[in-house]
Amino acid sequence: METIAIERWKRTFKYMRLFLWFALVSSLLGTITIAGLIIFAKWKGPPPLAVPQSTIFYAEDGTKIGENHYGGKRYWVKLSDMSQHAIDATIAVEDRKFFDHYGFDVKRIAGAIIADIKAMAKVQGASTITQQYARNLFLSYEKTWWRKIQEALYTIRLEANYDKKDILEGYLNTIYYGHGVYGIEAAANFYFGKSARDLTVAEAAMLAGIPKGPSYYSPLVNLERAKKRQRIVLHSMVEADVLSKEEAEQAANEPLHFSNGQQMKTKAIAPYFQDAVKHILKTKLGIDEETIEMGGLRVYTTLDVHMQATAEAKIKETIHSQSNIQVALVAMEPKTGKVKALVGGRDYEKSPFNRATQAERQPGSTFKPFLYYVALQHGFTPSTLLRSEPTTFTLEDGSTYTPRNFNNYYANDTITLAQAIALSDNVYAVKTHLLLGQEKLVAIAKQLGITSEVKQVPSLALGTSPVKVIDMARAYSIIANGGKKVEPLFITKVTNYEGKVLYEQRTNDEQILDPALAFVTTHLMTGMFDPTLNDYASVTGQSIISRMTRPYAGKSGTTKTDSWMIGYTPQLVTAVWTGYDRDETIDRTDEKQYAKHIWVNFMEDSLRGKKVATFEPPEGVIGVYVDPHSGKLATAACPTTRLTYYVVGTEPTDYCKDHPAEKKKKKKKKEKDSWFKRLFDWF
Repeated sequence: METIAIERWKRTFKYMRLFLWFALVSSLLGTITIAGLIIFAKWKGPPPLAVPQSTIFYAEDGTKIGENHYGGKRYWVKLSDMSQHAIDATIAVEDRKFFDHYGFDVKRIAGAIIADIKAMAKVQGASTITQQYARNLFLSYEKTWWRKIQEALYTIRLEANYDKKDILEGYLNTIYYGHGVYGIEAAANFYFGKSARDLTVAEAAMLAGIPKGPSYYSPLVNLERAKKRQRIVLHSMVEADVLSKEEAEQAANEPLHFSNGQQMKTKAIAPYFQDAVKHILKTKLGIDEETIEMGGLRVYTTLDVHMQATAEAKIKETIHSQSNIQVALVAMEPKTGKVKALVGGRDYEKSPFNRATQAERQPGSTFKPFLYYVALQHGFTPSTLLRSEPTTFTLEDGSTYTPRNFNNYYANDTITLAQAIALSDNVYAVKTHLLLGQEKLVAIAKQLGITSEVKQVPSLALGTSPVKVIDMARAYSIIANGGKKVEPLFITKVTNYEGKVLYEQRTNDEQILDPALAFVTTHLMTGMFDPTLNDYASVTGQSIISRMTRPYAGKSGTTKTDSWMIGYTPQLVTAVWTGYDRDETIDRTDEKQYAKHIWVNFMEDSLRGKKVATFEPPEGVIGVYVDPHSGKLATAACPTTRLTYYVVGTEPTDYCKDHPAEKKKKKKKKEKDSWFKRLFDWF
């Protein structure tokens, strides 16, 4: 018997030793595995939180003007900007032990396995918030073992590298709430028309119940099912001790008012402007297209929503609904280059081609101010006289060129430079261009930011080389601001979804033109609105002068296929182009006037209520009164005079002699006969 007992004891001891050895090895392997996973997680570092987020575009005043949402609305908000009710409701129903486990709830997993075995089907989930976040961030939803392993590894990396609050914040910003809506902020906006920070207990519980089955528990699909699910969430909150039974019952009975997503249906404002912004993000700021589309960027732009609405309204009011003519408009601040309004066509839905930034069209006479700036550099003054008459120019290669004035009207006499620009005399322009040397106009055009190829030909003085509207607006802005370089500015700041600044505008005060000459050029351009310069024709702005309530400088331009008006005040430059996309000629009289009418109506409405700013001469400029026809100093005999500005030392010194003073006829005073003489004669 003793021998048998000893044998049993030995066998038992052997099993115990084997068990202990197995337990030790298992424990050691488990420890090594856990340590290895932790080391792996730390070595791999925090996984990138590259969840798609809506990129939002803002106007200058903070108005949301549009967004890219890549098929779903997604906004990222900090945990501190969420209602505590939403946080409590989510934790209570999804993962009550979230702050106690390390990514996996072992007890919950075991319970789910037992429940599934009993039901012989998958009836209970056991994923923690961290596991769900890992799935939301990085994984597809295919049901494979490899996906499960990846999910587990991502979960470990999240827990090892992020604070619990960071994980919870990420989860609440990425979970799907149905109807293409991701994250608690987008859900609060979509279902209740409010921010996540303002959610009530009842609203928070309703939203927390949706992710279990977004298409099934959405209150917009089936309110009865959604209310039942809301009660389950409220009960979970009571069990989690974040809500009393009375508060839960009150919340369950609280009537809810749904917005049906109306709050999120933002009408796209300035779609052509937004396209230009996206192009700049990609080409100038180097942000890839995927990030622009779904990187959660916050793009702060220069758009003035009032000016944009005004531009669109004036275009619609001015152009006849039956006309197929197209339009482009760019409005900029001359000192900063900020683009305040941009229209690239009459209907973005029909044609997203941006005629303001992409199309190249002949600028016509709007190119002349560049020529006359160069002329001022090389000794011309506003009083410089040249003959306006039919002229054929023989060029160096032996060919000839004959420019023509509008309607073949000519002064057949000399006119001043001031008159030449006001009346848009083509002969004067070509003479000036050829006298200066054709290369000089090409050079100044490039200096002013004309990016298109500019051909060195005699007709360049008349604007025959196609250019972009945005470039012309920039060039005029440089003249308007006194010669400082500006670039069209669309974006002031770009941040990521966390608020980190990725780009911020910088100022540039580089002086590229002589300020005195720039001012004289500006004053020359006020002439198109001054009838004192009328001669063989009226000034080109005659038709819109009656609608102007402040000083403007500008220039119009017309070709067979294009009509332009560009003008400015010290506060705002606006360039307007009208024409046909396929080079159809502009034949209707009303269509030839569209650009001017759109321009003046837009400028007047956009600046209404703002200070009337005048063009102030800088140092080195002097203003004198001259006879507008001779360009000489005016005398009392001159019937009309005009205050004209010159660079100091170039002002006229001779007085006008075209209007000699009339000799005053001395009227002999007829003597009255005395009463005595009258009486004597009677006798």
